[in-house]
Amino acid sequence: MNGNRGLSEDQSSGGQSLSASQDIVVRVSQLVKRYRKQAAVSGVDLVARRGEMYGVIGPDGAGKSSLMKAIAGVLTYDAGTVEVFGHLIDSERAAEEVKPRIGFLPQGLGLNLYPDLSVEENIDFFAQLRLVSAQQLAERKARLLAMTRLDRFRSRPMKHLSGGMRQKLGLICTLIHEPELAILDEPTTGVDPVSRREFWAILTELLQEKGMTALVSTAYMDEAARFHHLSFLSDGRELVSGTPAEVQSLIPGLMLTFEATPQLEALARLRTTYAQVETLGPRLHVFTGETDPAAALRELTAALRDITPERMECDDPDLEDVFVSLLLRQAEQRQRIPATPSAAGADNHGLAIEAHQLVRDFNSFRAVDRVSFQVKQGEIFGLLGANGAGKTTVIKMLNGILPPTGGEGRVAGADMKTAGGVIKERIGYMSQAFSLYLDLTVEENIGLFAGIYGLDRRETKERLSWIVAMAGLAGYESSLTGRLPMGVRQRLALGCALVHRPRVLFLDEPTSGVDPIGRRQFWDMLSHLARQERVAILITTHYMSEAEHCDRLALMYAGKIVAEGSPLAMKQQVETEAGCLLEVASDRPAHALQLLVQAGFRGAALFGTKVHVLSLDPARDEGLARTALAGDGIQVRALSKRPLSLEDVFVYRVMKLERESNAMSVQP
Repeated sequence: MNGNRGLSEDQSSGGQSLSASQDIVVRVSQLVKRYRKQAAVSGVDLVARRGEMYGVIGPDGAGKSSLMKAIAGVLTYDAGTVEVFGHLIDSERAAEEVKPRIGFLPQGLGLNLYPDLSVEENIDFFAQLRLVSAQQLAERKARLLAMTRLDRFRSRPMKHLSGGMRQKLGLICTLIHEPELAILDEPTTGVDPVSRREFWAILTELLQEKGMTALVSTAYMDEAARFHHLSFLSDGRELVSGTPAEVQSLIPGLMLTFEATPQLEALARLRTTYAQVETLGPRLHVFTGETDPAAALRELTAALRDITPERMECDDPDLEDVFVSLLLRQAEQRQRIPATPSAAGADNHGLAIEAHQLVRDFNSFRAVDRVSFQVKQGEIFGLLGANGAGKTTVIKMLNGILPPTGGEGRVAGADMKTAGGVIKERIGYMSQAFSLYLDLTVEENIGLFAGIYGLDRRETKERLSWIVAMAGLAGYESSLTGRLPMGVRQRLALGCALVHRPRVLFLDEPTSGVDPIGRRQFWDMLSHLARQERVAILITTHYMSEAEHCDRLALMYAGKIVAEGSPLAMKQQVETEAGCLLEVASDRPAHALQLLVQAGFRGAALFGTKVHVLSLDPARDEGLARTALAGDGIQVRALSKRPLSLEDVFVYRVMKLERESNAMSVQP
């Protein structure tokens, strides 16, 4: 399983020069960590050097947190070695020797903070704990609060901050003593895309200015390109390591994205030829090992037979596609989601969800402000927004859990104000926590939910068979739910939400922490439910790549819907308004970002090792960008137009609204 390791010179077994050896900050060799008989980490190697950002990528349960805690000196391990700054971390005393040079941010939003203390009080407490002088504290606090845009919230208690704000405050407290090594365990999980992008910009700037080393773990596959080096973990083992470019080169090929009608038939045909096929709303996304676009198109056309692909796009595979290919290679056989029988009584026409001018106030705070949208039967509708935008409040009102202050809504034909019980019978709801009983078996959980919804013995047996087939649970029926892999548990939760054949399905961050194959299998099921069984699906997600699967999206900001449409339409709107995307690759990306912002490229952002800017006049702006960078000796390796991503759309919209809101607040 470690056959692909050793891609980077940092991890070669050959001799190293003295200077290279002195540059090593963290060295992990054949690390093993067990919890009773369960191996959380099995033989992992890792070398992180001074001034670099090293990524540990993988889903929940991959072993990331155990690895990070062992390096931070807060968790013992069973075999192997961990060296930090040349010290062997093999005892509590050894760990204490290097802790003053380390900053550790544990997994979880704000878990290292004190809820009742204000933003400023939390920072001051950590500064005193780390013996930061008053002068240093004043300078660093002012700078870090400005960088994180938390300076306006100095007096706000931590418990009243959004998830993104909590994580940025946690980062300040971790870095207030300017550690030489920052160990950050899943710092962006549960954080909205705007806060995520800000987080990476802050971290990159600090690495460049202070020469700090950062070891960062993440379950977001799209963040892998941001690291100098990375290791991808699966089931506690290192699947692959190296630079992003080295990892990407392991799986040559192309990604083909197109539309084909009828989609379900096209999907079935493609899966007889290709291992990686997924739906993205009305489009299909196919990975092919062909590297020649013309040959790839011929192969695709042959697989589709008499179905003609339309709106074809051809691009290089991203790192998630590479990770999925590697996972599929090591699997004995690819799991397929079985076809499911049509749900009885499914309504194939009409509206499944209607929200009209919904309002919800909490005392003087307006959490939802005149929100309106509609979802049709058989449609996948994505509700996006930063932390605290009001998404969850909208869902709770539609589910009948929370009464609205104003407005109206109908779900599955029932008025949400007066038919709470009826609505609950007609909908399925899957929360982020999955809502399963971990000490029951798979069969017992399904039986329990069937009983809650009043199914008789015959119906329960029928639905049990359907769910086991639909969710790929064969062989797990007698397994305790708490011992299931995360992806399997998530599919069980979806099955339990569907046990009573609901017409409408609400999903709240359903794939958080799930491995890439598990996420794709989950979306296969959702696509089938929507297309074949005409179930209406409303989903919230922080994975912008997942939002591409939706037929339509609504973006919420400060309790309001500020943009709505298909993923393609939302991209086209931003391109019309702000221009196309230019990607700048250079030898010093963080410094290049600063220079481009100074040159007037508003909204420029670091994306991995490249800088993204929006341009209404690409020819002119390419010249301006090259001139701005050349003046400071920065080498531009490539400057090209790239397609907009939904993350670009999300960040642009929210940042523009924040600028407008700030401008309004300072007007006399």
